[in-house]
Amino acid sequence: MDALLNRRMLICIFTGFSSGLPLYLLLNLVPAWLKTEGLSLKAIGAFALIQFPYTWKFVWAPLLDRFGILPWLGRRRGWMLVSQLGLVGAIAWLGQLSPTDDLTLVVALTATLAFLSATQDIALDAFRREILPDLELGLGNAMHVNAYRIAGLVPGSLALILADRLPWGEVFIITALFMLPGVAMTLMVNEPAIAKGAPRTLRDAVVEPFREFFGRHGVQSALLVLAFLFFYKLGDSLCTALATPFYLDMGFTKTEIGLIAKNAGLWPSVIGGILGGIWMLKLGINRALWLFGVVQVASILGFVWLAWLGPAPSDAARLAALAIVISAEAAGVGLGTTAFVAYMARTTHPAYTATQLALFTSLMAVPRTFINASAGWLVERMGWYDFFWLCFFLALPGMLLLIRVAPWNGEAKAIAAAPGRA
Repeated sequence: MDALLNRRMLICIFTGFSSGLPLYLLLNLVPAWLKTEGLSLKAIGAFALIQFPYTWKFVWAPLLDRFGILPWLGRRRGWMLVSQLGLVGAIAWLGQLSPTDDLTLVVALTATLAFLSATQDIALDAFRREILPDLELGLGNAMHVNAYRIAGLVPGSLALILADRLPWGEVFIITALFMLPGVAMTLMVNEPAIAKGAPRTLRDAVVEPFREFFGRHGVQSALLVLAFLFFYKLGDSLCTALATPFYLDMGFTKTEIGLIAKNAGLWPSVIGGILGGIWMLKLGINRALWLFGVVQVASILGFVWLAWLGPAPSDAARLAALAIVISAEAAGVGLGTTAFVAYMARTTHPAYTATQLALFTSLMAVPRTFINASAGWLVERMGWYDFFWLCFFLALPGMLLLIRVAPWNGEAKAIAAAPGRA
């Protein structure tokens, strides 16, 4: 219970909310704004390219490990504050533009917003890892991940409701103000003691994180860890890439999908994540990866079942089936992501937290950004039923890699091998 109530858990809630809001703004609010302002679907689709900074953030992460930007705040908090203030300004400014008249500036500003968001993620991830002891990694990251998802309600729900009543410029300003709690958190917390020891040179900041990682694990084991980071969420991520079109093809209306997805999707994910973090206090990260991974993989079979039922007019039984599938998948995601993020945090070295975590989270984002782009092509050639079986089998390599990277009884060994923290 002490782990649930301490100040570090509250900080993790603020880091998650601050980190999630800009991404969901780019994914949910910006496309809705562009559509209502008259841009074509083709042009709106091209805005998906703004996600690239999230997959390449390890490129400039060494700069955040090596240099401070506001010495009076410290290395981590300085970058956190600058990126957060930049996000407040960029979000508020974006709504003052016209996508039809200022398209070039809109593109540049959304790209800047994505870059600032990815930079904030680098600093927040490093800060969070440096304040959490190993025992609290599971629960702390659960708090972060769930606050991250809840932040999506601001641009994905509240802002859209406001857009029916207010001009877009005011909607974006109000949305930007939700970044201020994160700014306040940055100003009120202390710089982690471990963050005060920066790499001595830029070369050390660029080269040493990779040399240390491969040296600590050995080349073969390090490559297995990187493969695991790629594969563990691959099947689940691909499975949900076209979830809404799949539900529509199965005969459900947009209203039914919206109502059920909001209630059966968000809250099971949040509850699953919080319970997962609590269970990890007793299970340990390794066993959580196994148990939560099984739930994550099994949830894909719900989509197989729904595809097997086939298209039909919706009735009470089919709506119940949809709710079961969505809630099971959401709970699996909440559990699996919580253990996965905790594992990535445990795998970092304290001297290179920002760069190594940026590398790991970038690798985690690759399936979402690139592999998922093939989902439509696969469905057209395979059909939904065979496609979901493919997703199920693609989820198995990540589970098999657990034998080597996180053995069931290997928790004590993993913690002993992890670099010490102040």
